[in-house]
Amino acid sequence: MNSLEGQFLVAMPDMVDERFAESVILIVGHGSEGAMGLVVNHELAEVRFADILDELDLGDPDAVIRLPDSIRERAVMRGGPVEKGRGFVIHSADYHSSNTYPVTDDIGLTATLDILKAMAFGPAPNAYLFALGCCGWSPGQLEAEIGANGWLTAPFDRDLLFSVPVEQRYEHALASLNITRASLSTEAGHG
Repeated sequence: MNSLEGQFLVAMPDMVDERFAESVILIVGHGSEGAMGLVVNHELAEVRFADILDELDLGDPDAVIRLPDSIRERAVMRGGPVEKGRGFVIHSADYHSSNTYPVTDDIGLTATLDILKAMAFGPAPNAYLFALGCCGWSPGQLEAEIGANGWLTAPFDRDLLFSVPVEQRYEHALASLNITRASLSTEAGHG
């Protein structure tokens, strides 16, 4: 199978693992050693970006309080069940550090504190998504799950990642494949 890096996985409606039900996952790494991705459409309900800044002591508490609500109240995604305490930022290519991993020509992945400081105090990337945790697959595991009809694959879509409201991302990903939730079925038709 060709690398799926930079593409989306879209969970089939009958996904057995409830952690991934109705998930859209950006694959940030895929090769012979396995795959890694981030769920981009499930928010952590009780956590906002300011909470992370406070917990990590990333700046003067008064400066954090003075941040605009658009930054303080920014959603934190539930990136996946692996390394739940570790933060990952998918961002536009206008931000780059020595710790940035290029996912595509348009986006990178940075998982160090420097990106969090940039997001809060500048200079921030033009577009970004912050997640706690990630998804991981051992060699051949993702390919087997796709072969068993657990996932659909969808091409990269910058709007899906950064512009579409979180609660609409699953339907948007399906629409990018010209299908709807109603048209998906895991059983063969019996005409």
